[in-house]
Amino acid sequence: MNAAVMNETLAQDAAGDPKLDKIARENNKLHKRLCRLVGQAIGDFNMIEDGDKVMVCLSGGKDSYALLDILMTLRERAPIHFDIVAVNLDQKQPNFPADILPAYLDKLGVPYHIENQDTYSIVKRLIPEGKTTCSLCSRLRRGILYRVADELGCNKIALGHHRDDILETFFLNMFFGGKLKGMPAKLVSDDGKHMVIRPLAYVKEADTERYAEVKGFPIIPCDLCGSQENLQRKQIKAMLRGWEKTNPGRVENVFSSLSTVVPSHLQDRNLFGFVDLKTDGLPNPLGDIAFDEEPCSTPVSNTISLTQL
Repeated sequence: MNAAVMNETLAQDAAGDPKLDKIARENNKLHKRLCRLVGQAIGDFNMIEDGDKVMVCLSGGKDSYALLDILMTLRERAPIHFDIVAVNLDQKQPNFPADILPAYLDKLGVPYHIENQDTYSIVKRLIPEGKTTCSLCSRLRRGILYRVADELGCNKIALGHHRDDILETFFLNMFFGGKLKGMPAKLVSDDGKHMVIRPLAYVKEADTERYAEVKGFPIIPCDLCGSQENLQRKQIKAMLRGWEKTNPGRVENVFSSLSTVVPSHLQDRNLFGFVDLKTDGLPNPLGDIAFDEEPCSTPVSNTISLTQL
């Protein structure tokens, strides 16, 4: 029995078994939470508007499956009309199960397009053996998907990056690139022609993992090309998961800080006019108490020892 059938059976039998009833309730709560968080992100960033045609990039991984599933649910409930088309890029990786996604999407009844492009051969030819291929593969994939969006008449491109992806990218840029730069929930592409949205921006990876199990999505692994996982990202992921265990709430605070930025208290001269800054004698609620011994102090209950870092 696959996970989807099992979940349906649990729902049917829940009334007669307290354990099954609890599982069914938890599954329902998970679905509601995902719908709420995705809806909140869409609203906060005005991601989808009336008349939009949204291209949902479907890789075959848990996150893009969850994205498509939740967007289809929200489309039925939304007070506006928008269309969805699922798009998969078949990059001709060895052993790629090309039949899985079409079969799934046919059963789902959603419009879709499979784009066949042999980027695998290009990547293997240009990247030395043993080196990670992810960067070049991503650039090639991005260009193809932009073209496909134009051909399909899609004005929004939805990607399945979640909260953890956004945080990992933030720390990767800070630790290894020397930049305070993340992965925004909404952005205009480099060519200025495409609007990219990330409706899962508020969703934890743990929730997409569980949701994939509940729904029984036919997951296609991302290691078909034989490329090693990005080791730096792997380190960051381990760091964040370690914080979740040892310091509950820290990761949430870091994520919240991405939406609560005080440019005057950083050092980017392009972002804030430090050069022309003058005193004006007016109180400033964002000002600093310059001679406090602990200007960044937190309530005692939230204080973190240096040994915990």
